[in-house]
Amino acid sequence: MQFGYIRVCAATPEIRIADVEFNTEQIIKAIKESSKKGSQLTVFPELCICGYTCGDLFNQKTLLDSVENALVKICKATEGIETLVFVGAPVVCDGKLYNCAVGICNGQILGVVPKTYLPNYGEFYERRHFTPAPKVSSVVNFGEYSSIELSTNIIFKASNCPDFTVAVEICEDLWAPQAPSIEQAQAGANIIVNLSCSDETVGKAEYRKNLVKMQSGKLVCGYVYCDAGDGESTTDMVFAGHNIIAENGLILAQSKLFENGLLYGDIDIEMLTAERRRISSGYYTENITVKNSESAYTHILFKTSTKELALTRKFSKTPFVPEDGNKLSERTELILSILAKGLEKRLKHTNCKTVVIGISGGLDSTLALLIACRTFDNLKKDRKNIIAVTMPGFGTTDKTKGNSLKLIDSLGVTGKVVPISDSVLKHFSDIGHDKDNRNVTYENAQARMRTLILMDIANDMGGLVLGTGDLSELALGWATYNGDHMSMYAVNSSVPKTLVKHIVNYEAERLGGECGKVLKSILSTEISPELLPPAKNGEITQKTEDIVGPYILHDFFLYYAIRWGFAPDKVQYIAETAFDGVYDKVTIKKWLVNFYKRFFSQQFKRSCMPDGVKVGAVSLSPRGDWRMPSDAIVSEWLNKIK
Repeated sequence: MQFGYIRVCAATPEIRIADVEFNTEQIIKAIKESSKKGSQLTVFPELCICGYTCGDLFNQKTLLDSVENALVKICKATEGIETLVFVGAPVVCDGKLYNCAVGICNGQILGVVPKTYLPNYGEFYERRHFTPAPKVSSVVNFGEYSSIELSTNIIFKASNCPDFTVAVEICEDLWAPQAPSIEQAQAGANIIVNLSCSDETVGKAEYRKNLVKMQSGKLVCGYVYCDAGDGESTTDMVFAGHNIIAENGLILAQSKLFENGLLYGDIDIEMLTAERRRISSGYYTENITVKNSESAYTHILFKTSTKELALTRKFSKTPFVPEDGNKLSERTELILSILAKGLEKRLKHTNCKTVVIGISGGLDSTLALLIACRTFDNLKKDRKNIIAVTMPGFGTTDKTKGNSLKLIDSLGVTGKVVPISDSVLKHFSDIGHDKDNRNVTYENAQARMRTLILMDIANDMGGLVLGTGDLSELALGWATYNGDHMSMYAVNSSVPKTLVKHIVNYEAERLGGECGKVLKSILSTEISPELLPPAKNGEITQKTEDIVGPYILHDFFLYYAIRWGFAPDKVQYIAETAFDGVYDKVTIKKWLVNFYKRFFSQQFKRSCMPDGVKVGAVSLSPRGDWRMPSDAIVSEWLNKIK
């Protein structure tokens, strides 16, 4: 699959206890079905060839011989199928019985991984039949397949996809304090598979899901957990087939309890590899010696299918905004608290009496004012010490000016109205600029005049100018250098535009009343710098998204290009997947090209941006996060766009 996506499958077929022939047919059927669906890695439950709950039948030679024959049959059935398969089986080696995962691909038995930690408490008594994994490697034979390595120190590696590296742990191994997957990930495994037979009790499914989720996040890996289901004995336990596919702390797919079947997911190994490189701790990038290993890890090669497939995974159109309503409320409260706490510290440190904010009637200045109000409430300071300045100019409409004044009044802060048109016209005269020439000078002179006014008011009133520019504007350089680009503290600088909208809407719902009404009106206003005169009917003529592109697209590009470091063609690919039916490919390409051009050319504005607290995974601060030369060339990135 292109762009580093590996399709995986957790397969829980129906089985019958000790009916090896029936189970083998079900396993082969599932392998073929998963292969048709493009699975490059298919995992089955623990001891699935005979059943986990065989009890003392594990001591019967008849059962063990049948399992060995079944492995040969399964292996032969995979000829011509370039899918890495793991099946659970009891395996005899050096006179001992091990609970194992057997790796198979394209008619070959690749390797056998025994279980390290055997539960022997409560309803489990594995030590009655099995031996824990040996500390040194051994070899085992299965009929005509001889000298197969049996070891916990195996990493299965695709010869034609070097980042596709897989290691195995079995059920209880994950629950252990020193899970084998820790060392396996350190040794280079990008995907961990777990063959499991975890019984179902009240509350266990949630615990199990969280365990898999956190292990995948902790190890920066993909994790495929395959659980036993219908068919295991219910003498003492019930098994629900709870299959889970996770990636770096994110649950990609999860099966419903008590429904046997095949669960698919697409794991991004390219992202996992890049994320491990980004983490400078060296856990995954240095040539470390794994502490508890008696021998080095063996890399066993296999060849995987490289057929291009349509992705099964979905991408949120707004990756900065949680889709779950409850999570969005929690996230919004947290963000507001972080932003207010940052401003609170800055006010205490500078001993400023006031904050000064330019209020335009737009989203960003509204958010900055809401943060200031929270901060002053936390400090038990009078909101009258918040100076909100409205500075109508050539492009100001009645709606935005009216909303500015209503917002100031409803929040109980001190308002000032300072018209800038006459001052800007005088400035044009001073520098010899034709007032009818509505070029960039015409626009930027207004922005710089507003900043001059705010700075001087702040000086006059012992205050601090609060910046209003957001993360999306910083990424695109959509700010006038030393105009709205500059402030004394930039509270919105790590909040993307799509999230700004949701925060303002959240506050509108929470505050209600007149304030809620004006916030809703601001949300319905076209995004605009209002630097060009309005139309004859008073409507805004200068619409930001018509000029730079839809912010929903730019925030999507920003998240995947900067947070994950994806190449432009991969960003393009997933954007086309996420926005299918919303934006066509031509539109996405147009604005993606614009995003990269602006992102590179406007770095000089970010290199000297004011302080501002970080709230999420993406920040463009030159001090804490994004370090990029202002004269970097964009051509290599543009060449990647299809």
